[in-house]
Amino acid sequence: MTVSLDDLAARLAALEDKEAIRALKARYLRACDLKQVDVLRDSFAPGPIRIAYQGFPEFTERDAFVAVYESMACQGGVYDIHHATNWAIDLTGPDSARGLWSLNFRTILTGPRQVVRLAVEYEDVYRREAGRWWIVDTVSRVTSQIVEQIGEDGSVTVLALAEAPAA
Repeated sequence: MTVSLDDLAARLAALEDKEAIRALKARYLRACDLKQVDVLRDSFAPGPIRIAYQGFPEFTERDAFVAVYESMACQGGVYDIHHATNWAIDLTGPDSARGLWSLNFRTILTGPRQVVRLAVEYEDVYRREAGRWWIVDTVSRVTSQIVEQIGEDGSVTVLALAEAPAA
């Protein structure tokens, strides 16, 4: 089998683009966990975008989303863990791509003494502008959830163990 240098260059470029998108998603999720608001904002393209996370209003620009994120997550007693896996990235053009991700999300809420665990599926659209990749459209759907109440004595009571509500 003969492979041309042009073919190898195209394959290498595709691998580099997919790795850049994986790094973008990792930066976004890490920023969510570490409450790095500027990094979180910088994951989304400036201008019109779409953020449609189940259970939240739909956002059409990043600053409105970031404001809601800050009001909910950037306060004492809220500890989040976002672990994305099972990625599938398809390059749809020279500067566009789609991605699917499975998310294992957990939030620890010390005020109400709760742990919430969600399984979430993301569908993202990415665009390259000015040499870097941005998230331009992201939709999430919860596939299962569990809510645990932690008693003063450390006992755990399951409040909800269920499939996600129908969309």
